[in-house]
Amino acid sequence: MNAKILIIDDEEGIRFTFRKFLLAENFEVATAKDFDEAVNCISKNSFDIVFADIILKGKSGMDVLREIKKRKLNCPVIMITGYPNIETASEAVRLGAFDYIPKPIQKDALFHAIDVALQHKAVIDEKEKFRSNLEAIFRSVKDAIITVDKDLVVLEINEAARNICGFTRDSIGKDFKSLHDNCKGKCLEALLETVNLKQPAELNHIECQFKNRVEQVVAVSTSPLLNNQGVFSGAVMVVKDETRLTDLERELNERQQFHRIVGKSEKMQEVYSLIELLSDVETTVLISGESGTGKELVAEALHYKGNRSRNSLVKVNCSALSENLLESELFGHIRGSFTGAIKDKIGRFQTADGGTIFLDEIADISPKIQIELLRVLEEKEFERVGDSTTIKVDVRVVAASNQDLSEKVRDGEFREDLYYRLNVMRVILPPLRDRRDDIPLLVNYFLKKFNNKFNKQIMSVSKDVEKTFMEYPWPGNIRELEHALEHAFILCRQSTITMDHLPPELKTFTVNESSLPGNGEVDDPQTILEALEKSAWNKTKAASLLGISRRSIYRKIKEHNISPDKS
Repeated sequence: MNAKILIIDDEEGIRFTFRKFLLAENFEVATAKDFDEAVNCISKNSFDIVFADIILKGKSGMDVLREIKKRKLNCPVIMITGYPNIETASEAVRLGAFDYIPKPIQKDALFHAIDVALQHKAVIDEKEKFRSNLEAIFRSVKDAIITVDKDLVVLEINEAARNICGFTRDSIGKDFKSLHDNCKGKCLEALLETVNLKQPAELNHIECQFKNRVEQVVAVSTSPLLNNQGVFSGAVMVVKDETRLTDLERELNERQQFHRIVGKSEKMQEVYSLIELLSDVETTVLISGESGTGKELVAEALHYKGNRSRNSLVKVNCSALSENLLESELFGHIRGSFTGAIKDKIGRFQTADGGTIFLDEIADISPKIQIELLRVLEEKEFERVGDSTTIKVDVRVVAASNQDLSEKVRDGEFREDLYYRLNVMRVILPPLRDRRDDIPLLVNYFLKKFNNKFNKQIMSVSKDVEKTFMEYPWPGNIRELEHALEHAFILCRQSTITMDHLPPELKTFTVNESSLPGNGEVDDPQTILEALEKSAWNKTKAASLLGISRRSIYRKIKEHNISPDKS
C-alpha cells in the first residue's frame, strides 16, 4: 500500500505544491490549513508521515506535534518553517519531531526526508508489533512471569504475577527484594543464584504464601537474560501455581488435612468435600458446631479455596460487641453520628467488598442488627451510621454459630427470614468425641506446631496420655486439646509428655479400664466381640473402645465373620 502523508500549512500554495509533488509519486495525500483541520484528519485517518508548518493561524505546528504525541501515534512528524533558528529546532526535537526542514523546500530534500522517515516508521512499526505480540503472550500465560535487571530491579511483570505473587504494575521499577513483606520470599533465593552465577535455577514444591493466599504451592524457575552479544542484563523468573495439582495428589490418598483443618475420619472427609463444593459458589453458608470444633478454619477454607481468595477475608465476632458498637463495626459511621465518633469509619462490609465476611457467633446479634443484616443479604447495600448515602457491596457472607438457630427462631429470639437467608447451605462440624480416630493425628499436628513455637524436641505422648485423650469427652473440642498440649509443652522438660504435664481436669479424669485402645492393631476376634457387646453392637462406639476407626472395625467384623449369634 502507498504511504499516506498529511500536509499542514496555512499557505494554500504550499499545500498545492506538496500535493502535486507527492501525488506524482503515487503517495496518498491529505491537507489541512490549521490545527483544527489537522486534528480532524488524524482523528479519522492513520498517516505514515505528517508535515507541519510551525507557524499557523491560531495554534501552531508545535501544538499539532504535542497532540500527535499525546495520542501516542507512531507517525514521524517533520516540522517546516520559513524562519529556522536554533531555538525552534531544539524545541521541536525535544517534543519528539523526527526532522526539521526549512522553506523554501527543495524537491530532492523533501523526498529524501520522506524516504528516511518511512524507513524509521517501518522500524517503529516492527518494534510495536513485537511489543504487542510479547504483551499478548505475557497476558495469555497463566504462570507468573517477572523480569529483573542485574540489580534486581523489576523490569516487567504479567497479569498472572498479580494472582500468584500479589504483585501489581506498581511493582515495576522497585527492588525485587523489597516486594516480599507478605510472603516467605523463597523465590528470591533462585533469582539471586541466577543473577550471581549467570545460571538457571529451579525450586519445586515451594510453600509460597502472601496475605491473600494460604497454602499455595508453586514451582519456581529462573534463567539469565542475555542480549544478542551474549552480555548478561538480568534474569527472568517463572512461577507456576501447583496448588491444585498438590491438592489432587493429596486426594488420591486419604486426606489427613484440608487447608488448616486436620482430620482423616469419614465425617471430616464429608466436610472437606462439601467445602470444595461450596468454595466457588456465591451462596451464603452457615457453619454450625460446638465451640472449639474449627468453624473459623472452615470459613478460611471456603474463602481461600474459592475465586474470592485474591480479595480480603474479614472476620467479625458478633458476640464480643454491644449492639451500637457492632452496628458501627459492620457498617461504619460518619463523624458526629454518636458520642465518640470523632472521625469517619469504614465498616467491615465495605472492607470486605469483593471478598468474604465471616460473622462468628451470629446467634447473639440483636433484632436491630438482624434487620440490617437481612437487608445486606437481600439487597447488597447499606448505609453507614448517621449517613443517608447508600453503599453497594459485593460480599459473600459466611456465618457461624455454636447455638441451635432453629431453636432460637422457635423461641422468637432470631428472625425466621434471616435464618433462611443464612441457612442456604450448611456445614455441620462434628464434635471431637464423635471423631476420636482423628485424635492421634491432631496430637501429632500440635506436637509439630508447639515444637516450632517453643523450640523443643518433644516427640510423643505416653500411652497413659494417649489413652486419656481417647477416652476424655472433650467438651471444648479441638481447642481444648490444643490448649491441653500447649499446657503440657510448657511443663515438659523431656521428649515425652506424661500425665504429670496435663491440666488438672485431664489428670483427674478416670479412664475406663475396660476399654482396649490398640491404635488399629486389635485383631483378636473375642476382644472385638466383647467391645461390640459392651456397646450394644454400636460399631462406632465399639471402634472408639478399641481405639480403631469405624472403617477398621467393619473390616475386622468381615474378616473374622463376627455376628451377634456367636456371642
